[in-house]
Amino acid sequence: MFIVHLALQGCLRAEDVAYGLTPDTGGHIRYLLELATAQIRHPAIDRVVIVTRAFESRYGADYHAGHERTEAGFEILRLPTSHSGYLSKEDLWRETDAFSEALAAWLEAEPKRPDYLHAHYADAATVAARMRERFAMPFVFTAHSLGRVKLAAFDTANAPLQAKAGLERRVVTEENAISAADLVVASSRDEAEVQYATYDRYEAGRIRIIEPGSNLEAYRAARPTPAVRAMLAPFLREPDRPMVLAIARPMAKKNLPALVEAFGSDPWLYENANLVLVAGVRDDIADLEPECREEMRAILEAIDRHDLYGRVALPKHHGAADIPALYALAHETGGVFVNPALNEPFGLTLLEAAASGLPVVATDSGGPNDIVERCRNGLLVSPQRKDAIATACRTILADHEAWRHYSANGAKAVAAYDWDRHTERCLAAMRRLLAKGDGRRTGRIKQLLVSDIDNTLTGSDPYMAAFVKWYAGETGLTFAVATGRSFHSALAILEQHEAPTPEIVISSVGSEIHLLDENGVTYHADRAWERHIDRDWHPRDIAERLACVANLAPQGPLEQRRFKLSYLAEDDPGIVERIRGRLGEAGLAASVIYSHARYLDILPVRASKGAAIAYLRKQFDLAENAVFVAGDSGNDIEMLQSVPQAIIVANYSDSLASNRTLAHSYIARKSHALGIIEGVRHFRERAR
Repeated sequence: MFIVHLALQGCLRAEDVAYGLTPDTGGHIRYLLELATAQIRHPAIDRVVIVTRAFESRYGADYHAGHERTEAGFEILRLPTSHSGYLSKEDLWRETDAFSEALAAWLEAEPKRPDYLHAHYADAATVAARMRERFAMPFVFTAHSLGRVKLAAFDTANAPLQAKAGLERRVVTEENAISAADLVVASSRDEAEVQYATYDRYEAGRIRIIEPGSNLEAYRAARPTPAVRAMLAPFLREPDRPMVLAIARPMAKKNLPALVEAFGSDPWLYENANLVLVAGVRDDIADLEPECREEMRAILEAIDRHDLYGRVALPKHHGAADIPALYALAHETGGVFVNPALNEPFGLTLLEAAASGLPVVATDSGGPNDIVERCRNGLLVSPQRKDAIATACRTILADHEAWRHYSANGAKAVAAYDWDRHTERCLAAMRRLLAKGDGRRTGRIKQLLVSDIDNTLTGSDPYMAAFVKWYAGETGLTFAVATGRSFHSALAILEQHEAPTPEIVISSVGSEIHLLDENGVTYHADRAWERHIDRDWHPRDIAERLACVANLAPQGPLEQRRFKLSYLAEDDPGIVERIRGRLGEAGLAASVIYSHARYLDILPVRASKGAAIAYLRKQFDLAENAVFVAGDSGNDIEMLQSVPQAIIVANYSDSLASNRTLAHSYIARKSHALGIIEGVRHFRERAR
């Protein structure tokens, strides 16, 4: 396979990338280089080329037009455009016409065309869309960061008109990229379900979460070096204090001045810790790009305001080899890593910290939600609340047992972020796209199996392997899942457990239905179902009515869906009746579901997993005995009641076997996925 990556922005070279040299020379370049290196190692991939823009500038001669062939085996091709100098990402749109023509000429001259293009950032997607039209080759889009998020994160009321216009133009370009791409690759649930959802052309089913890998061996093996100790020595009076470490470019979205304010305003941190900020490379602040220059001044003013001299380090230079050693030194001091960004699309530095055994405090806006949930290596905070940032740092630093717990968790769990696995997942998706799917689609359903995911389908890897083998031989059976998880969360957990690809995903407690497209990779939402459940659904009015209910707190943005409001209500058996009464008084119709003595969901009155199954049965004209459902807990009762062929796996909970409304169900002798197989066979035998 031949893959071409398009990446126009920043100072891109194969080795010794000067990260922070410009505002656009950041994590996306490391992402791209590590991805290309992993791809060229894969036996099915013959060639990888990164095509970028050539320019002349004070940054050096490495970025002139021409080819750079690397030791790793991939190539970097730099194409000239009409403007010969360096351009920031805000101005690259002017060069997409010239870049497209140069790229088309190169593709015409190549003896073999790429199998697909991978566009990084929206301007590259503009180019890729033109190549798709001209050469009929598919393209994948990775945004890395989105303009609408930046618009939401910053107060643009006082921003220059040029900056506003640039962001608005970027959003339009991103809308076109989302619409044109064959597949959109996101790094996290927040990106896939919250950030992209703000766009008019958003289609959840065309987005796949494929977490980036990371080359973390250097961080696992790192030790503090004399060079790093010498780097910090001029700044710190007591260098052995626990270190509060942050590594980020000095840009407004990275929110570094707020971290300085948080540190300086907290008496315990002031007296017991050191703050170390690694904020890019500089000789003179005056030479920095305007945004970076302003941020550095804000950092220095905050240091001066809180009189942090001797307690804060802000080195001017560092090399790539110094970064792992800095994490190691922070670990040695019993410190903590902080990412206070207003929004972080992924959070690579959090993986580096985890591999170093360093607990983290991270923004709750963006990818860190997924990383901290999976690694369980720290605390999430609102980046807008300086007091919350300080409290989280103090909580970890002052509690040695918690520090050890977070340290051990992160060092173990971070192994899940692997570039080889990322490459394999991308390759599998593209093979299916290029092959136009595998032939088994929802238009030809004869029998339907709908299973809960957690602890029903999943829970035993050997049983899952047996289920996969069994289902591969079931040519007349369509596999679907019904879950309380969101659509992307459901796909992620199924992929982690190497489950079959479901033809239908009923998600968010039955409030969403997605059906697999003919290509076998993307999905489309069932709009008729949405229209059906949308009747008499007034989520804003419901949220306002419940705003003052005692012991009821909204869950985070990730858990809120168009047709689902999610809350926390700790151990409150009477909460359901109180909410129903309050909504009834206001004439608001809704379904109230309380589970695990903690989670409370409000849905449209017509939405549920059972109702969704009944709807699908009608849509596909299926008899009752053509549908099987499988579950394990109280959350599945309504679904299990919906059809005669209900399967309760042996590892059930919540007294399902003694529930009179489920007397028609088959109680399997085997657990998890094997119980599902057993149940299907039982009902088929009974039918015969």
